[in-house]
Amino acid sequence: MMKGTNRLTARLLLLVLITECYSLPAFAQTSPLPPTVEQQDASPPQSSGARQPESAYILGAGDLLKIDSYDTPDLVLETRYSVLPDGSVNLPWVGSLPVAGLTLKQASDRLKTAYGKFIKNPTVTVGLIAARTLKIGVIGEVTRPGSYIIASNLVSSSAVSTTGTTQNILTGQQGGNESGSQWPTVSKAIQAAGGITEQADIRQIQIRRQGSLETEPLTVNLWAFLSAGDLTQDVQVRDGDTIVIPKATSVDTAEALQVASSNFSPDAIKVNVVGEVSTPGAVAVKPNTTLNQAILAAGGFKGGRAKKAVELIRLNPDGTVSRRTIAVNLSQNLDEKSNPPLRNNDVVVVNRNAIAQIGDTVGTFLGPLTGVLGLFTIFGR
Repeated sequence: MMKGTNRLTARLLLLVLITECYSLPAFAQTSPLPPTVEQQDASPPQSSGARQPESAYILGAGDLLKIDSYDTPDLVLETRYSVLPDGSVNLPWVGSLPVAGLTLKQASDRLKTAYGKFIKNPTVTVGLIAARTLKIGVIGEVTRPGSYIIASNLVSSSAVSTTGTTQNILTGQQGGNESGSQWPTVSKAIQAAGGITEQADIRQIQIRRQGSLETEPLTVNLWAFLSAGDLTQDVQVRDGDTIVIPKATSVDTAEALQVASSNFSPDAIKVNVVGEVSTPGAVAVKPNTTLNQAILAAGGFKGGRAKKAVELIRLNPDGTVSRRTIAVNLSQNLDEKSNPPLRNNDVVVVNRNAIAQIGDTVGTFLGPLTGVLGLFTIFGR
């Protein structure tokens, strides 16, 4: 029994000695490596609206990148690298390396592979300092359909501390020392196109994404964003997106007024109020302003001369002209029949009443006679 115990003790001592002889080297017990690109990409940039993680960002010409290497003292990289017009970055040792069309993670993997030919197991990270401007198409029911260049404010905090300022999306105005991201969204793109028209269907806005694997366009419901505060509906746009705003089959008056007060509606529309009003001519009013409000904006009816039934002439987008007569009641609330909301370029004609017509006709005939009688009076003296 004692022999067995001695043998077991001897084996344990031998195991301890072997472990001490082959202990791990000191460098294996150092602090962990810096976070990998996968870990960096897992944290989405902060945004005022819906968030788009940097891992989803597709690199292109004009992007400003930050490329770092760890545990490779022989490899010294500059702080910033721009993606050139041909979609490549020019790097030490490996030369020109194409990165356009890649995510940050994919670009990092490509750099690791390239430098792996010179360095064993290189650790290379790629970050986005400042994003390029985006080219977005906005068509359909907007004031100025077309193609727009929109500046993105996707910048890192280090970039902000270096420049000291950030630029406001679309306007280019200088802002405060803000960090994080202000990424262009659907509503910002619509603002760039002058805002929606009165007939826009904001429930069925479509985003056609260039190079997307999705067979169906992405549908956005800005009414849910406007009425319920669902920020996920204000989707972030990407370079090459086309935003399509369809025409509504029917317009709810109450909803139209709420949409008109939103920031993706135009600031003002132009209507013309002519005839028997105090200040006839073009009037700038808010979208979906009612007929009564437009008449009052033109100074109201000219005392004793205006006919209470006015004509509303509408220039339709298809080139046709519609015309209807509306009996005005200034105490009437918004109503499609008796006090309709106006559209851009509407013309309101306020005609003379019967008394004013008779008075003007008599004045036309008596005017010359009055002049002749005046001459007789002068020479008679």
